[in-house]
Amino acid sequence: MTSGTPNTTAAHTTRSPQIYEVGGAVRDSLLGLPVSDRDWVVVGATPDDMLKQGYRPVGKDFPVFLHPHTQEEYALARTERKTAPGYAGFSFYAAPDITLEQDLQRRDLTINAMARDAQGNIHDPYGGQRDLAARVLRHVSDAFAEDPVRILRIARFAARYADFTVAPETLQLMHSMVLNGEVDALVPERVWQEISRGLMERKPSRMLQVLRDCGALQRILPEVHALYGVPQKPEVHPEVDTGIHLELVLDAAAERQAPLPARVAALCHDLGKGATPAEVLPNHGGHEQRSVPLTEALCARLRVPADCRDVAILVAREHGEIHDVLSRSAENLTLLLERLDVMRRPERLDMILQAVAADFHGRPGYELREFKSAPYLIQAAGIFRGVDAGAIARECSAKSEAANIPAAVHAARCQALREALSLA
Repeated sequence: MTSGTPNTTAAHTTRSPQIYEVGGAVRDSLLGLPVSDRDWVVVGATPDDMLKQGYRPVGKDFPVFLHPHTQEEYALARTERKTAPGYAGFSFYAAPDITLEQDLQRRDLTINAMARDAQGNIHDPYGGQRDLAARVLRHVSDAFAEDPVRILRIARFAARYADFTVAPETLQLMHSMVLNGEVDALVPERVWQEISRGLMERKPSRMLQVLRDCGALQRILPEVHALYGVPQKPEVHPEVDTGIHLELVLDAAAERQAPLPARVAALCHDLGKGATPAEVLPNHGGHEQRSVPLTEALCARLRVPADCRDVAILVAREHGEIHDVLSRSAENLTLLLERLDVMRRPERLDMILQAVAADFHGRPGYELREFKSAPYLIQAAGIFRGVDAGAIARECSAKSEAANIPAAVHAARCQALREALSLA
């Protein structure tokens, strides 16, 4: 059995299994976008049929097989039924009598519920082509409400297809799911998977907007939700609203193709502003320190990988210092570089600077301004690393002053920066 040329065995002459390309590959090809992954559904076949043709089973919960040559996934047509709360609470039924239309009906969006047969004909029983033309994200059926992951997926699709809108009836259904507590049943790993993928899309701000519109942002990322409506100094932040600033920062990071750790750091950098006491508004003094425990809590709750977490914490704590680094003394610059650990983790500095650059550019009128802190700090880090700490350590040890090694290395780095950059 191969895509486009389904075979049958003599024992199954009454059945003629059909193979269809489905889902994202069909959607993106109709949009004129490149297709990287292809998925297939097989109608009218049994697991034995697939095994006899050399397919390798990989599905744990329902019959999915890998093609013996292409290694692409082929799933038997199936239906599903909700059996328990959460995204994992489903039972599946796969049998030769399940039709293509029944299989497509269980999918999330109309634009994902299309299939293409071996002759290139599009099967579109739920209006996916119509919604592609109208640039609308619309659920296929009320079964959408049974899987809370679909809320995150729609938000992620909104970030990918930034000119698409969510159909009003779909947004209302998502809102009802939030009120019914379905979102609360999501496991951290799945939330992180979808949020991280959304951050890497073309316009991550759309993900936050959709989650906020349906009420899910407050449940999934309460620290981020708290930023909306919080004012900032208009002379520094013309956008004023801290939540709007965050959206601009995330889009600036995406526009500059920042890696995931930098985008997570951009997401978390200003969390402390959501906890600023009223008497400090709109200056937000000390928000960097307030951002650190909030970032740590968010990362722990979603089980964010260590590389993303560590960069996010450093950016939350140090982005104010990095913005003002050109006015800092040699001593302060040395302390900053030590806190950023540029000796042991030099590769992290670039991701930190990409996140802080997005913070700089994420303001109206600042999009094309030069972020001077980045080249300056890169130059300073090179000078800092150029100090021969080993030679200083040997000299101190020869004088029986091993306890003075850290202070001596710090002083030498500070002096090197002072001389090379003409600092006070």
